[in-house]
Amino acid sequence: MNTALWIVTAVLAIAYAIGGATQILLPRDRYRALAASQHWVDEFSAAHIKAIGTIKFIGAVGLVLPPLVGVATVLSPLAACGLMLFMAGAATIRFMRSEWGYMVGDVLFLAAFAFVAWGRFDLAPYGS
Repeated sequence: MNTALWIVTAVLAIAYAIGGATQILLPRDRYRALAASQHWVDEFSAAHIKAIGTIKFIGAVGLVLPPLVGVATVLSPLAACGLMLFMAGAATIRFMRSEWGYMVGDVLFLAAFAFVAWGRFDLAPYGS
């Protein structure tokens, strides 16, 4: 279980670090042009997009850094919980925009974060 949790955590951290960095570094219009799935940015200002990217990036770091350095490892499942709430917000935006197919992806990410949180709080906590 520990290996499965590390794999899922690493994939999520990489995806969210890249996604967050992209939102931080690219201008809003250029980010929107990356794919049709990024048209949700129409609902937010450029500053909001940067803030969202920062939250994603910090969450990704929070998933892996505490257990890697062995300090405050409880922060990793807490980061997963925070990113679950973040994805609930993302799914809400998709719902409001009637983007059902993209909303499924958001819900799957939410479920993956729930798995990591549950796994690290209960099934295979760090240091056990």
